Amino acid sequence: MTPTPSHAAPEAPPTAPFVPTARFMFARLSHLVALGFGAGLSRRAPGTVGTLWAWAVFVLVDTLLRPGDLVWAGVIGAGLLLGWWSSTATADRAGVADPGFIVIDEIVAFWLVLWLTMPMGLLGQAIAFGLFRFFDAAKPGPVAWADRAFKGRGWRGGWGVMFDDLVAALCTLLVFAVWRFMV
Repeated sequence: MTPTPSHAAPEAPPTAPFVPTARFMFARLSHLVALGFGAGLSRRAPGTVGTLWAWAVFVLVDTLLRPGDLVWAGVIGAGLLLGWWSSTATADRAGVADPGFIVIDEIVAFWLVLWLTMPMGLLGQAIAFGLFRFFDAAKPGPVAWADRAFKGRGWRGGWGVMFDDLVAALCTLLVFAVWRFMV
């Protein structure tokens, strides 16, 4: 048995996880977008809060403005590009590859789910919400693959933040398609 030298360097203490503040969120436009205009500041389940925010905004906009499919397609497409940019910039500045406080990925992905499943009543929307949150949080099969596929920093990592939520949205839409086919 070899004794441990007493002059060995001590282990570095673990660093505390980065916790965003309102000051961080308002410091840059990319942070504001990535944190879902405040939804990502939630200390509990920011992804769920971001999805709830997405649901409320979608229903409000769809009810009051009645945008057509072309407008929703444009909003979601622009949201993907903005989300990719803001996720990349915010994750890099926070020093975290895929922080939970970035919720633009949930917002855009859930808008996609709602856009492609509406019109439906409150129960159907709640089921869509529950399915999406399940696929996003539990990350079964293809969602877990998507979560691992683009890990890292920079533009690749920023796309990874968005990509696994898009796959969770596609899984949710697949369940709805099978359900509607069966009924």
